[in-house]
Amino acid sequence: MLVNWNYKERNSLVQRLDPRARVIFILCAILAIILVWDLRVLVLWLAFSLLTLRLARLTWAEMRRFWLIVLPIVAFLVTLTALTGRGGEEAYRERHLIWQGTWELFGRPFFPSLSLEQLVFAVSQFTRMVSMAALSLLIPFTIHPAQYGVTFKGLGLSDKFAVATDLAFRFVPTLGRDFTTVLDAQRARGYEVERLGGGLVQQVRHLAPLIIPITIGAILGAEDIIDAMDLRAFGTRPKRTWVTQLLYRRRDYALIAAGVIVLIVTIILRQWGIIRFWVPLEWLALVGGL
Repeated sequence: MLVNWNYKERNSLVQRLDPRARVIFILCAILAIILVWDLRVLVLWLAFSLLTLRLARLTWAEMRRFWLIVLPIVAFLVTLTALTGRGGEEAYRERHLIWQGTWELFGRPFFPSLSLEQLVFAVSQFTRMVSMAALSLLIPFTIHPAQYGVTFKGLGLSDKFAVATDLAFRFVPTLGRDFTTVLDAQRARGYEVERLGGGLVQQVRHLAPLIIPITIGAILGAEDIIDAMDLRAFGTRPKRTWVTQLLYRRRDYALIAAGVIVLIVTIILRQWGIIRFWVPLEWLALVGGL
């Protein structure tokens, strides 16, 4: 049985908008964020992304698991980028060194360094990723699960792709449910992963009694869904009907227009060089004084 994300009907400003308009605006906003490395603009995007979560009336209890997974991954990637200097070659050319170290990694010397440009680039990258994650969080938490298929169908996807996208959105929470079920079953049999010792490799081996049943269950569940769709003759007709119908309103058109305008303005400002990688002059003077 498929499960859904923690969706609740809140009658918020975000939920009153057409889901297709929300998806189009989010895609335009994410593309606009990808094109920007100016920290000043990214801070505005971050504030706007957090404001949308507030307008959607999402609570920390609902988003806690998402952020506890996303934030450590983002922090690790940003730290790795900052120490290696990889990824910022196209954003800046000059480097004002702040720190230089000597480490030993796997028996070989490693010389990490941190410049002012790397630091600003890392902060910009962190702000960028968190903003995109916050905007993408609106899709599974504010769109009714019954509207996934018709929403993506209304965006121009075929029936097969629309249903496949619907199933993909439900796969992650379903997998989480299966993991919790298998973990509880193993604990009931006396197999507690938390109390098992050993190094990193040994800990991964201890997860085998959890990973194998989850993987097999996911494969069997996918086969059941395929068989159920085949029995209902899915895909035999060139066009299928949907129970739910979505209608655009003026506010939906306004939201779509706002997303497209923001994306076009961002592209133009980037081409003109107005939006570019930015380092505060005060920080440059401070590093120069050092």
